[in-house]
Amino acid sequence: MSKTLTLYTRAGCPLCDDMVVALRPLIAASGHHLQELDVDADLALKARFGWDVPLLFDGEREICRHFPDSGALHNWFAVNA
Repeated sequence: MSKTLTLYTRAGCPLCDDMVVALRPLIAASGHHLQELDVDADLALKARFGWDVPLLFDGEREICRHFPDSGALHNWFAVNA
């Protein structure tokens, strides 16, 4: 069953761009989906996360913060294969 991961980002964020580049091949190879949400486009998200991006979530479970965590990503993709 495919899942959708949520990546909280903001425009002009180099760390966010790096996270997207790291995730795209993993997502493409897995059949899962990536939803990118700009925290600045939603007041509730901006209040919740502030400048603390990028953040990768599976539902309410955080997978990575600021940088692609290869161990956490490997574990998530192994469990959700």
